[in-house]
Amino acid sequence: PKHKGTDKLHAELRRKIARLSQEAEKKYATARRAGFYIRREGAGQVILVGPTNVGKSQLLAAVTEASPEIAAYPFTTQTLIPGMMGFENIQIQLVDTPPIRHRDVRTLLANTLRGADLIAIVVDLSIESVSQVENTLQELKEARIEPMADNAKEATLGSYQKKILLIGNKNDLESSTSNWKRLDSQYGTLFPMISVSAREGIGLEELKETIYQALGIFRVYTKTPGSKADLTDPVILKMGSTVKDAAESIHKDFKDKLKYAVVWGSGKYDGQRVSREHMLQDGDIVEFHV
Repeated sequence: PKHKGTDKLHAELRRKIARLSQEAEKKYATARRAGFYIRREGAGQVILVGPTNVGKSQLLAAVTEASPEIAAYPFTTQTLIPGMMGFENIQIQLVDTPPIRHRDVRTLLANTLRGADLIAIVVDLSIESVSQVENTLQELKEARIEPMADNAKEATLGSYQKKILLIGNKNDLESSTSNWKRLDSQYGTLFPMISVSAREGIGLEELKETIYQALGIFRVYTKTPGSKADLTDPVILKMGSTVKDAAESIHKDFKDKLKYAVVWGSGKYDGQRVSREHMLQDGDIVEFHV
């Protein structure tokens, strides 16, 4: 038989859960109204951060179909602006942001930054650039974001480790070469880096490749026995993924039914039968057998 004390406890828990759910919904609704909520799309989400007037909006406009306001005065971008960047046969989401130097902006951006697959720090190469990166890394730290590097230690308790890419913009302007060399000397062993000019279109195709590599993802294609592979609709996986991971990405129950796979690409020969633990590579074609 139920006890009155138990009933009272259950009712109290239900009220608490309902209150927390309402608060969470209100929080996300407020963020959406303020323009600080972006639904993730594509093969990966890349957040562009950096000081004001470094050319983040111009970069977004140059490699996506987005049309952010672009102006020479500071703080032109006041909210999050997404755009889809095409790379070969996939789409990657880039998101322009206001400068995160302001505490209120960092607070609103915190969840977006923590959920990103990659954070791209954009700096202006026409002026001293090392301090731009140092300041941005400090601002990210204040939002509890730490860079994930090969030699990184475990994340500080309560912090989130994220992949970092450095983009030096305005490499067509005077002083950009010397500033890029100093930047490379300081951070070249820590993060992937690329030098571009969004205004002149210099290095933009290389940028797409660099972003794809920095995301740490790759593509495989699936086929059913007796049919050709669909090379227009790749399955996106994290580096180091196996046949079992690919099966799970299609459906969470699929991996349990999987017996083996036949692989074209990373096998010793095309059409090789491989185990569930076989590690896949970019461009592999996989035929699942259950």
